[in-house]
Amino acid sequence: MGPSTLNSQAKEPEMSTKDYLDQTLSGATAQSVEHFEAACHQLRCYVGDPVASAQAALQASPQMTMAQVLMAWLNLLGTESLALPAAREALAAARALPANERETAHCQAIEHVIDGRWHAAGLVLEDLSIRWPRDALALQAGHSIDFFRGDSRMLRDRIARVIGHWRPDMPGCHAVLGMYAFGLEEMGAYAQAENVGRRAVELQPRDGWAWHAVAHVMEMQARRRDGVAWLGEHRDTWSADSFFATHNWWHLALFHLGLEQVDEVLALVDAQVLGPASPLVLNMVDGSQILWRLQLRGIDVGNRWQALAERWVPQIDADNYAFNDLHAMMAFVGAGRDADAQRLLAAQDRALAAGGDNVDFLRDVGHAATRAVLAFGQQRYGEASRLLRAVRHEAHRFGGSHAQRDLIDLTLIEAAERGGEHDLADALRAERALPMP
Repeated sequence: MGPSTLNSQAKEPEMSTKDYLDQTLSGATAQSVEHFEAACHQLRCYVGDPVASAQAALQASPQMTMAQVLMAWLNLLGTESLALPAAREALAAARALPANERETAHCQAIEHVIDGRWHAAGLVLEDLSIRWPRDALALQAGHSIDFFRGDSRMLRDRIARVIGHWRPDMPGCHAVLGMYAFGLEEMGAYAQAENVGRRAVELQPRDGWAWHAVAHVMEMQARRRDGVAWLGEHRDTWSADSFFATHNWWHLALFHLGLEQVDEVLALVDAQVLGPASPLVLNMVDGSQILWRLQLRGIDVGNRWQALAERWVPQIDADNYAFNDLHAMMAFVGAGRDADAQRLLAAQDRALAAGGDNVDFLRDVGHAATRAVLAFGQQRYGEASRLLRAVRHEAHRFGGSHAQRDLIDLTLIEAAERGGEHDLADALRAERALPMP
């Protein structure tokens, strides 16, 4: 989508004011802008209740287009299929209001995500950020979409293109730095990523994404004691009132697991990762990730799988994101829920015929990886190994981070070992033993 498309679809606003970075907000008032900026700040830091703040903006000014846009994004950026109706409602409301070019582009990107066209949405937001480099919401939405698509280069480059337009005294600069740090890490620029991430935390200590970016560097470099210090010693700062805390608790648990501190891992799992019993998909992914890693090591996790699997059941027919399917299958296998596992595979078959980018996510990686987890659980280790070897080098194509996708390699190694492919298992371990730069 180019500038001419933006121009042709925009409607002139009847009433407008500016946000804190001098960008026009159609239908806004000073009071609604204050609530809107509060919501954006909460979303950037992953703290508080940005939905309530966005609703307050709409109460102050029902005609505020960007408040409806923000409501749509808040219902999309968690990959929650159950939130799609609310996102559609917010998009319809936004499109019924006057909108400028920038707001119209947001609406186009939102429509693409709702329809499962993740790549098209990322491109719309890419063009938007080129035109309006200080639209932090567009950058954050685009960065999230890059993550869900596993596009490491765009995680870095989307932010690199605009970072020169930001100064440390600008609201939201910390988030731009935090996103850039994560993109650098996913591209293997570890030293630079850590420096930028630490700078983001200095600017805004509540920025959960920036804390997480530095944690990723330490995870990739196997700096487990540094990771325990980074997250463990500052837990009260990044975890308080944070809806991203579960993921950072997961990172802390990984560091302890790497140090063979299993008691600490289980304590974190029970109190922080699984303890809140969150129904949010992103939190359930973390639960599946840590329990599966423990189980691969032969550690008894007791009945922890059962409660997690029950929370995954409403997502069986979501048909919207293969990465989530893989983690649901882990829970069903761990809990011995064979019927739910088969339902999930049937849902994937339907999704393959449904269209949208999830078809590619499934065909490239997700369908094989999900079937491999089931095969592993049924002790068909040779089949699990064969399926995972076919996709391990393409695993980025269905989303997530390097740290999350590492579970595919860990499962492959264990499948090879248990299936008698000892030379393969040894070769894979040797590959992992080399230090990261």
